[in-house]
Amino acid sequence: MHDGAGRFLALRRSREPQAGWWETPGGFCDAWEEPAAAAVREGREELGVDVELGPFVGMYVGGYVFQDELLPVLDCFFLARLPQAAVIALDPGESSEYAWLSITDPPKMAFETMDRALPEAARILAADSPDPRRAPRAD
Repeated sequence: MHDGAGRFLALRRSREPQAGWWETPGGFCDAWEEPAAAAVREGREELGVDVELGPFVGMYVGGYVFQDELLPVLDCFFLARLPQAAVIALDPGESSEYAWLSITDPPKMAFETMDRALPEAARILAADSPDPRRAPRAD
């Protein structure tokens, strides 16, 4: 989730694993659910908003501790935006607060895959944004 101004939406986890750490909105796919559909559903569940899904950022192999066992996961990341005038309504069972943080200087995130995905998201956003230094010259 980004704001178009170099910031991403971070949620503070309210449950283990990694309670108290910042994370990006997301979660697990339901059975037979496509990752893009899961991203939209998770946005609705965690933020109370139908997010606008953007480009695919990447897939990263990571780990998730469940019932004291480290399980392998394949995390998929997408860029997304909130609809104009959206009001975030956090699920307190998932998150205790949210903040818009710098995508080019993020804190250490709850999961290593997020630490790997954020620089790629920043690269994609930078490539898509107009660079005023490259504006055509008026000769």
